[in-house]
Amino acid sequence: MTRRVPRALTAALLTAALTSTAGAATAAPAKGVPSTSSAAGVSASGAICSSSTSPTTAKRVGAAIAAALRGRSGTESVAVYDLKRKLWCGVASGTHYDSASTVKATILGALLRKVLDERRSMTSSELSLAKSMITKSDNAATTKLWNHVGRTRMQRFLGQVGMTHTKLGSGGYWGLTQITARDEIVLLRKFTEPNKLLTDHARKYALGLMHQVIPSQRWGTPAGTPSGITWHVKNGWLPRHNKYWRVHSIGAFTGSGQSYTIVVLTRDTPTMGYGVTTIERVARAVHHGLNPGLKSMTTDSVPVIPWERSDGSVPANV
Repeated sequence: MTRRVPRALTAALLTAALTSTAGAATAAPAKGVPSTSSAAGVSASGAICSSSTSPTTAKRVGAAIAAALRGRSGTESVAVYDLKRKLWCGVASGTHYDSASTVKATILGALLRKVLDERRSMTSSELSLAKSMITKSDNAATTKLWNHVGRTRMQRFLGQVGMTHTKLGSGGYWGLTQITARDEIVLLRKFTEPNKLLTDHARKYALGLMHQVIPSQRWGTPAGTPSGITWHVKNGWLPRHNKYWRVHSIGAFTGSGQSYTIVVLTRDTPTMGYGVTTIERVARAVHHGLNPGLKSMTTDSVPVIPWERSDGSVPANV
């Protein structure tokens, strides 16, 4: 198989939220997520998904993911975690990919932890830069926050979260950070589940920004989201040397008693559009597999996506 919340909180609310105690910021085992040593591919039994409480659902979702990937060209990695069902799915979830703009969610998390460590509110500049970085995937804002947080603190945050296989891009090339689907699930769960690293209000702020992503960037894992469930997304799309696309989507889904996360990473797809289609095939399979009785709220990608244009996370000549 290796082949292939509502709106962001105001600054006033965030001031109180981020200065509340988040507890000891130490890495804890990612319950329900395989260790990095066992996350390289499907489970030893050959099953894509497993669940101690919902084995029938796990079997259904796994079969749907396999069908969605069948016949696709390029390389894909998939990871899914469902909190309620204690369900984990993995296809090559330990394989490394250039992050492109998906790393911006990690930078946001590290920024929020920095603010908590310094026991202060976010500045107006931080609020503005974070919003631009996530909702519009603004690269200039990202570079400023990457430098503002600093490499040492970014590395510390990876350790605190438990993103043990993520490797920061060298120098200022944050878009060449090496990520895995498994690690991206671990990050998303820090936004969706109570933890000692980020306060509840900090988590809601992050999810709020990820729900305000501009329409042209709402493709990917939100495709097929059931009615009543709220999507939160960050995507990346990058051709290396004007070809060999990396197209990624990380998403968290909450509401109606649900809390689950989906990550699909792809590389060497013939076009950006092809990569998006692969991701959305998997996303619809997962959403329907987890929610067979609910009608999908979304069906197709927003038509104004700037197809075949790099997200600019890495210069074309690098």
